[in-house]
Amino acid sequence: MAISRTAKPQFNPYGDDDPIPEQDAGPWAAPRANGALNATIRIPGSKSLTNRELVLAALADGPSLLRAPLHSRDTMLMVEALRTLGTVIQEVAGSGEFGADFLVTPGELGGGSIDCGLAGTVMRFLPTVAALALGPVAFDGDAAARKRPMRTTIDALRRLGVDVSDDGRSALPFSLYGTGAVTGGDLDIDASASSQFVSGLLLAAPRFERGLRLRHTGATLPSMPHIEMTIACLDARGVSVRTPEPGVWEVDPGPIAALDVDIEPDLSNAGPFLAAALVAGGSVTVTGWPERTTQVGARMAEILADMGGTVVRAGDALTVTGTGRIRGIRLDEASELAPTVAALAALADSETVLTGIAHLRGHETDRLAALVTELIALGGDAEETEDGLVIRPAPLHGGPWHAYEDHRMATAGALIGLAVGDLTVDDITTTAKTLPEFPQLWAAMLATAAPSPVVELP
Repeated sequence: MAISRTAKPQFNPYGDDDPIPEQDAGPWAAPRANGALNATIRIPGSKSLTNRELVLAALADGPSLLRAPLHSRDTMLMVEALRTLGTVIQEVAGSGEFGADFLVTPGELGGGSIDCGLAGTVMRFLPTVAALALGPVAFDGDAAARKRPMRTTIDALRRLGVDVSDDGRSALPFSLYGTGAVTGGDLDIDASASSQFVSGLLLAAPRFERGLRLRHTGATLPSMPHIEMTIACLDARGVSVRTPEPGVWEVDPGPIAALDVDIEPDLSNAGPFLAAALVAGGSVTVTGWPERTTQVGARMAEILADMGGTVVRAGDALTVTGTGRIRGIRLDEASELAPTVAALAALADSETVLTGIAHLRGHETDRLAALVTELIALGGDAEETEDGLVIRPAPLHGGPWHAYEDHRMATAGALIGLAVGDLTVDDITTTAKTLPEFPQLWAAMLATAAPSPVVELP
């Protein structure tokens, strides 16, 4: 695959025959840091937790209140999809600074058409919920969503006795016909492409007549922390998930308890802000950091310390302090944090090797190819491996950075832009997928920068 490019990337996440869509928002000039940072910010709620709790609330035995949920494209796609299926979701006044709370009241599940957008949680969590509905349910999404792996979900539904029509694509668009019940029982799947296949089945499993005994048959299973998050959410609602051996999960049939839930801040979205301290120097503090969490984003504290930052936890605040010097690292299974780490690695003084992230080829875009393409276009030294990336020190220059409609690609470009002048991100609005406030929060962080003093030479 060619990775060099001039005006536009040769790598195309939509497929060789599909044009890269034009962006209406226009390029965003990534601001360069003009001094050491001294910022304190709060990040909106976790997308992963918000969408899991929305699904469980829709299947629960009574109303649930989700406090401080994320309001973003992905979560609103989930809200609208569940409303289509018959769930009543009201926005009610809350104490959070980023929008209303969600009051979720379960209803009788029926058919309809669901827009998945580019949200993996919608396209992989809701088909099993729709199988519990009575009537036909059609799924489709953005152009890039039609390239994302869906075979495991579609095959699993068929093995569970659900009538699915996909014209042999094993991808969006597809439709299913729910009969109001799923028998459940034993099910083998290969979830090597995404842990979301496991989570989607576990979330609905208590509503199956025989529950579920799910076995993963693939050689690898990415993003185990996201499965652990799903299990913790189920446990809080009175559903026990047993793991008699690695790669096997057992769920008994039974009710899913109604529950009022406080949604944690999205720690993966906090990553670029904390990483900015290493690039620009100074300190960035994120408040509301949970004492215990299942979010994979919590690993950023350890990663940033390994890359040269000083990390301090005080109460619910996590502070990262940097000097502007960044060390390369070897890191396995960075998962969704990989684009942020790769951006730092491009500015580091030694080699970085990322492994265990082959599954990122099936995310919003092929993130491995996209990162290599964009870094090389800026003068970087980066290459793909079978399951990751190798990034070596090289002087970078400005130029266009393509987001490929991927929020983490957009924020990676913003991070590099702190140190590299004249860098433009073609569509920063793609961050609305999980963090609509990103440009404003980024600007507020940079407004705290203290310009370096001018030293007059004698």
